Formats: sequence, structure tokens, C-alpha cells
Amino acid sequence: MTMHDDQVDVTTEMVATLIQEQFPQWSGKAVRLVSSTGTVNAIFRIGDDLSARFPLRPADAGEALAVLEQEARASAELAQVSRFPAPEPVALGKPGAVYPMPWSVQTWLPGTVAFHADPSGSHAFAGDLAAFIAALREAETRGRLFSGEGRGGVLADHDAWVAKCFEESESLLDVPRLRQVWSRFRELPRTGADVMSHGDLIPGNVLVAGERLSGVLDTGGFGPADPALDLVSAWHLLQSGPREVLRRTLGCDDLEWERGKAWAFQQAMGVVWYYVESNPTMSSMGRRTLDRILESME
Repeated sequence: MTMHDDQVDVTTEMVATLIQEQFPQWSGKAVRLVSSTGTVNAIFRIGDDLSARFPLRPADAGEALAVLEQEARASAELAQVSRFPAPEPVALGKPGAVYPMPWSVQTWLPGTVAFHADPSGSHAFAGDLAAFIAALREAETRGRLFSGEGRGGVLADHDAWVAKCFEESESLLDVPRLRQVWSRFRELPRTGADVMSHGDLIPGNVLVAGERLSGVLDTGGFGPADPALDLVSAWHLLQSGPREVLRRTLGCDDLEWERGKAWAFQQAMGVVWYYVESNPTMSSMGRRTLDRILESME
């Protein structure tokens, strides 16, 4: 089932053709579609050590290339500072007759995503996650500031989107209660300066082995943002006990913790309704996150 009305179809045959045309040195490697809960890219393995990512939604080729180039730089930078394995950029592919946009190739990381190996009750995993976030926070921003795109800036800037989410969720969620929650979240002040952040620490973007963090995926959004942004992981990934381990390890004060909860709320509100039919795993994650947030406020 497609996740977006304008989604571009990508098949193993198309990928094999692009590899043959553009990277003949890999043409002997098997191409396999990776089953994924991801919502932005179709992912294919190339042999045992590479993966290719193909944007699912159409975009201007030049603009899409600029995005992929920026993501490659961000991924390389994160891999240098991370205490855990992260994919590294290998190459950028060009549009071809069978696919209209540029695409990217990265190193492949083994492991099981947290959607399929639930680490939510593991205190050790929470400690690993805190160590990962702490290492990113210690990285130099080099004078860079939040770009203004997506989450990580001013909470109230997302009022229009959250209002749309409320409208779309009338038959799915307790919207009157959720409106009250957002009315408080949106007023939380910002005090901390930007730090380097992963930006999307959801279960599909972390790898687990033996209830420990074994790697981090989707690192192209690495950049400066609200220090609370990566705290969405506390609500998307952890039960209450491990959540406190993460908070204590990072030394979060009350305001930063509440802002992290607010960013998780904003993200969860969107995925519940948008993916309710096309990506039930993501939609269920949103529901679970909202339940955890509401329980914490009782």
C-alpha cells in the first residue's frame, strides 16, 4: 500500500538498471527491497554492505540533489561524533529513464530496528540512548543555527499543523483533551541554545541488539536545534522507568523535559491520522506516544 498520494513506485528491476548504468562496479551484487516502516525513502540493499535510498515523493531534480548533498554531509558529520555505528555516505545517483530523481547510496548497518525488537523496558538501552544524545550535544555547532525547517525551533510555529491534525483525528483520538495539552505545550519558553541533534529518534531509526543500542539510522537531518528535540526518543521509545534513566543521565531540567514531550506530541499527532491506513506501525507508534504523554500528566 502506498503511503502518499503522489508516491513514486520503485522496484528492484529499476534499481538494478540504475546501478548497471551508473555504478557498473556494483552490477554483480544482489539488489533486495528492504521491508521498512520508513515514510520518506524506499530502501534497497546492494549486496551485503551497501544500501540505496530512493525518495518516495516527486520533487524538482535540482532541489532534490541539493537535499541529498546536504544529508550526505550531515550523515558524514554525525558518523564522526557518534558513539554508536551510523551509516556513511558512499555515492549519489542521478535521475535515469526509469526513475526521475537523484538517489543516494550509504553503508549498510546490520541490526534490528526498535519497531521489531522493542527495547522500551531496557534501562541499559536507555543509558545507551542517553550516551548517543550526549555525544551529539557535545559536537560543535560551528556557529550554525536551526534551519527553520521541521521540528526544533519554536513550538507555537506548529499551531496550524497541529490544528489540522486535530481536525483529521476527530474520529481517532480524544481531541478535546489533546487540544488542552497542546495549549499548554505551545507556551513553553525556550531557554537553551541550539545543540547538534539527530532530529528524528523514532523506533524505525534506531537499531537494537540484545536490548542494547547497536546503531542509528536516518542521520541526514543531523544539525542544530532545540536541545529538547532529541528527547522525543524518551516518549517514542521508552517506558517510564527507562525514561527516567535517560532523563537523569542527561541531567534534563523540568522545562527541557516538558519541551521534549511537546515535540514528541507534535510528531505523534501527525503520524496517527496520516498513516492510519497506509502505515499502521507508524500510526500505532503515534498512539502509544500520546498515551505515554497523557499518562505522565495524570
